Amino acid sequence: MKLIPTILTVCTVISSNFVFSQSTNETKGKEIIEKAVKATGGKELLNSIKTLYSKSSTITDGRNVNYITKEMAPNMGSFEVEYQGRIVYRSWFDGKTGYNMVNGEKKIADQEEFKDKLDRKYIMNELAYLDPTIYNVEFVETDNDQKLHKIKAIAKDGSITNLYYDTESFLLKKEVKENPSKGSFSTILCNEYKKFGDLLYCSKNTFQSEDGDQVVTLIDLYYNKGIKRADFKY
Repeated sequence: MKLIPTILTVCTVISSNFVFSQSTNETKGKEIIEKAVKATGGKELLNSIKTLYSKSSTITDGRNVNYITKEMAPNMGSFEVEYQGRIVYRSWFDGKTGYNMVNGEKKIADQEEFKDKLDRKYIMNELAYLDPTIYNVEFVETDNDQKLHKIKAIAKDGSITNLYYDTESFLLKKEVKENPSKGSFSTILCNEYKKFGDLLYCSKNTFQSEDGDQVVTLIDLYYNKGIKRADFKY
């Protein structure tokens, strides 16, 4: 009969250590993200950003194209592909519904593609990672050879974003997004950072895929001006 209390005691100790480890990893993960927030401009600045515009250049199918994004807090956004000065594709979300336009034809899009937008509250992702109502985060490991901290951010829908922060600058160097329900993932590398006003922002990305890498260079970015609600209307 003495065996049962002993087993219960061991189980309690193991459970307590597991919970403590989880709590410790969560705290450490958030501490690293908070340092990343400070490195890019500070929490006050990031919280103050209510609209964000960016224009980037890349090469698609051998052609020079531009990508244009517009965002307005809490969760409105649009993505446009510009070719030879003309918008050939547009996808946008008005806060409730997602749409797209191809060659001038507008239509309601597959809403599955926009479901992650419903939970958005912030434009800057690091603020969302620190919000427990949106993400659960935990420190995973430090790769001393690559000098990267790895943090796992799990969204409410079960999708996972693995974040890799530089151990010295605390700037985000890589993110790997996983969608277990679809069995898919994507990898984005941040190659360079540049100052835009008071904001330090990734200015050169590499999008990795099975079809090959695509390098995207930021050519313009501004915040809190030039964007209005009408930009996201159908």
